[in-house]
Amino acid sequence: MTFTDDRLRGCLRIALGSTAGMLTAKVMDWQMGVFFTVYPMLLLGMVPVLNRFVVLQFIGSSVLTSLEVMLLPGLLGHWPPAYTVVVFVLFLWRFYLMAKGPLMLFGASGCVSLSIMLHFASYPQYHLADMAASNLVASCLSVAAAALLYALLPNREPPVARALPEKSDHVLRHQTLLGAIVATLSFVVFQTVDLVDSLSAQVATVLVLFPMSFAGALVSGRARCIGTLLGCSAGLLFQLVLYDHYHNLLLLGLAFWICAMVFARLHALEPMPGVGFAGLTTVGILFGQYVSPEHDLVFSALYRMSSMTVAILVTLCCVYLVHKLLNLFPSTRHQIL
Repeated sequence: MTFTDDRLRGCLRIALGSTAGMLTAKVMDWQMGVFFTVYPMLLLGMVPVLNRFVVLQFIGSSVLTSLEVMLLPGLLGHWPPAYTVVVFVLFLWRFYLMAKGPLMLFGASGCVSLSIMLHFASYPQYHLADMAASNLVASCLSVAAAALLYALLPNREPPVARALPEKSDHVLRHQTLLGAIVATLSFVVFQTVDLVDSLSAQVATVLVLFPMSFAGALVSGRARCIGTLLGCSAGLLFQLVLYDHYHNLLLLGLAFWICAMVFARLHALEPMPGVGFAGLTTVGILFGQYVSPEHDLVFSALYRMSSMTVAILVTLCCVYLVHKLLNLFPSTRHQIL
């Protein structure tokens, strides 16, 4: 694909928006820095335009997931079977919206934020109110930053809208159930095993489901593995360059901006989110959540290389088994295998 002037502007919007979010979280010393780096990437990298419909989807998803996370652990945390069933229903609804198409951003951002907050809600060091507040603030700041960047760096040509494919009812059921079942299995695993440091792996198990088919998940899983390895390698490289100056916010912000710009350019050259977007979210998680004046990212990057690879392989095995199971029934059979 040709790297046009509008694609360059898109890269600058992604890099500047996520860098502004990362620096804001570090200056304010907010616990959930991952929201402030990844949300601008989702908003500026997943949709080609910013309009009222997109903003309402993004903010509405944030408000709803914050309410759900504030209520669910307290009401059902002591009763795991009911908790799991409710989480399955929440994922089912969101994957149905994604499969339909028009509310793709609402469903996708909701799946990511819901899975992250439900994962952290099971650990006592993370407070539900703080997570919900960070989620809302990060969403509002991401929208404000996106609006400002679109005003400063507008597209010179209107983006070409992609036509939504026609899907039969049984394909919709297949895609919806496939995503919801595997996402719920991921939720159960991360609730029962102590994996508090495995945020990249946990997010990868959800993002790899976004194609909502086994063939698409294979392509997405491969891209996420490559992108995560590249993202971790870039983080390690800049850690070596910064050495013991990683606590300097200006240098840290510059390093993050360069990483984000490189992966945003790779993302802009891909027809669908792949290696570039995987690298973007990886550096967003590393810099946003795990770098602090007391902690560098060497261990985090090395650990994420292995944990994410294992998580994606296990997720793909689950996708294959659920895909085969759903294809046994005519009402949930996927025509394009």
